[in-house]
Parts: sequence; C-alpha cells; structure tokens
Amino acid sequence: MTQSNSRDRELRERAAAVIPGGMYGHQSVGLLPDDYPQFFERGEGAHIWDADGNRYLDFMCAYGPNLFGYAHPEIDAAFVRQLGQGDTLTGPTGLMVELAETLVRMVSHADWAIFCKNGTDATTMALTTARAHTKRRIVVRAKGAYHGALPWCTPRPAGVIDSDRAHQIFCDYNDVASLEAAVAEAGDDLAAIFAAPFRHDAFIDQAEPDAAYARKARELCDRTGALLVVDEVRAGFRLSRDCSWSRLGVSPDLSTWGKCLANGHPLSVMLGNEKARRAAASVYVTGSFWFQAATMAAALETLRLVRETDYLERITALGDRLRAGLDARARAAGFGFRQTGPATMPLFLFDDDPDLRKGFCFSSEMLSRGVYVHPWHNMFLCAAMTEADIDQTLDAAEAAFAVLKRQAPALGPVEKLAFLSGAH
Repeated sequence: MTQSNSRDRELRERAAAVIPGGMYGHQSVGLLPDDYPQFFERGEGAHIWDADGNRYLDFMCAYGPNLFGYAHPEIDAAFVRQLGQGDTLTGPTGLMVELAETLVRMVSHADWAIFCKNGTDATTMALTTARAHTKRRIVVRAKGAYHGALPWCTPRPAGVIDSDRAHQIFCDYNDVASLEAAVAEAGDDLAAIFAAPFRHDAFIDQAEPDAAYARKARELCDRTGALLVVDEVRAGFRLSRDCSWSRLGVSPDLSTWGKCLANGHPLSVMLGNEKARRAAASVYVTGSFWFQAATMAAALETLRLVRETDYLERITALGDRLRAGLDARARAAGFGFRQTGPATMPLFLFDDDPDLRKGFCFSSEMLSRGVYVHPWHNMFLCAAMTEADIDQTLDAAEAAFAVLKRQAPALGPVEKLAFLSGAH
C-alpha cells in the first residue's frame, strides 16, 4: 500500500494538497501502522477492497455501521427504491413516522424519537434536552468516555476554549463512589448523567457495566430530577435488541443511537421517555439532510432484520469462537494477549506493551494475511461473517504470533504513539 507506485500512495499525495492533514477524524490512518491503506474502493459482505485491489476480512466494519454486511441486497434495495421516488424533499415522507413507531415498539424505554445524521448530533441533542428539561447546567460523565466530536466532548481539544467544556464533572466508569462524589459536587445544578453501554475507551481494556453502577446512576437521577442518558451510538443492536442497559434492569430517560441503525446509510436518533417529551419538543434542532427518506427506508429494513433474524446470536457465537481460538494461539506462542469488551465488539491488547509495538507488529502481520484488525480501538463483528472467516482469522493470528515471537526482541518504539508512554 505504501509503495511509490500504488494507487493508495497517489491518493494520499493528492489529498495532502487539498485536505488539511491529508485526512482527518477517526478514519485517518495517521495513528495506525504505516502499511495500513487509507483509501478503499468497495465493500461486500464482511470484506473490503482497498484502492490497490487488496481484499480484507474487515473487523472494523466501517467503525461500526456495518451490521448485516456491506452492500446488503435487501437493505440497499429498500434504499434505492425510495431514492427513485424522492429522498431530500421539502418535508419528510411518511417513512419518518413509521420508523419512529418501529423504534418505540422495539426499545422498551422509548416513547418518541428525533432523527438526525451523526452520533454527535444525537448526543448533543440529549445534552440540550436534559438542560431544557431540568433548567440546570452540569453533566456528569465518565473520564475517557467518547460521546462525539463537538467542542463539548471532543477528545482532541485543539481550538476548544474553556467555556466550551464548562459545566462538566467527570467520574470513573463503574465506580459507584466516584459517581456519587461527582453528583454531590454538581449539587442542585445536575442536568444529566451520561453513560456508555460499556467502557469502550481507546488504548485501554474494555469493561462491561457493573449492575450496581448502572442502578446507582438511575437512582441518583431519580433522586435529583436529572435525566439518565445511555449513549448507544457505538453499541446499539450489537449487544441487545433493546437498549443495552435493559439487560441490567435499568431504563434511561434518553438514549442516543447511530452507526448500524441503517446498516451504513447515514442516520442517527435520540429516543426518550414521556418525562422528557416536552423538553425535546422545546429545543431547536434540525439539519438539511436529517429527513432524507431513502436512509429511513434502509433503516426500516435493517430493523426488520434485527427483529426477525438470529443475527445477534450468530455474531455472539462467532465472537466467542474467535476469542477462544485467539486465547489458545496466544498462549501457545507465549504471549499475554488480552481480549476485553463484549465478544461482538472485541479489543486486543498485549501485556507489557505500553507503546503498542507488539500490537502494531501483530496488526500489520494480520493485514498482510488479509485480515483487517485494529491495534488500539475496539472492533466489530457483522452478521455477514462465517465460521470459515473466523477460522481464516485464527490461522492468520497463529502465523502473526509466530512472526511477532521472532521479531519481538528487535522491535523499536512506535514513534507516532510516543504519547502513550509519557513522551508527549
């Protein structure tokens, strides 16, 4: 991919002239191994092809939107049919009402829906709605938790001023005492507690939510009148066919959804309960493309598949098969290899690897064998994957562990990630 005559290299050089930094956001490969492709040509099922025609089994699933497979025939057919009738119109089609009704039926805490395009749209609407409902300012959220890319929540604060980040108090995820202390600090100015479905911060081990932590968040909101927000943008419909915290017996007041809601077609949503309806109606939120009909048609077909197929059971079984196989192969090769997070959304990290030199080597070796994994971000399984795909991944991993075992003593530091070891 990085050869001077490659299509990817040519596109990178052209991009550098017309796109600041050459690429931006989470789709940039600036913090990935140097051999990772930046540009892709197409996707089908569980696979993607880069600009040079190389094919990969894709465990990033477009950073989450691909739930049922790239270019899914039924979902895309619904999109194309509606596109032929009308998409961006002066007002929405009836599909918007049908989609809202469908989500209200599927998600147990939801009484209404407001649609948008990106996860950040939805989380920011939730923040605004909570403040409108409570007439308060402070939001409590976990340290390191990702809730989007606007100034109030972006993890890279260049250009952000203190007032953009004002009225936020941070706690430790899954730490009841820390949560209680943050709420006490907020006092009578607490508008909302934001929660991730599980701890999915980059660069560190993932953690499932503790039931006591989730129940305490609900209790504190009930006691103070604040709203509980569960941010499902990344995990929605990958852990449950309902809000993920329903598995813990906890219902939020608001939840935010995106990524796989329409299997890659751009759509996000804020769902809420009756308590928050008036506040949601009072805030001004809109976008020129938020009401597109073709995307809503794709979402309705996606949700039909969520309801009527065994996709969740299948990707969970595949994730368990992958986890057990990788554990066995890592142990055989003599590596401490941590797999954390839900089986459907795994993260891989090596023991004794503070600057990810082992992780980068392993990921590059996997890539060279046609398997796209990520060295520091959680990954995703999709329903288009098969047991044969998992077996291919395990074979690639066995070979990658063998290469890493030979090369580990000579691996140099990963300079682009020097900040992980405190050098930046």
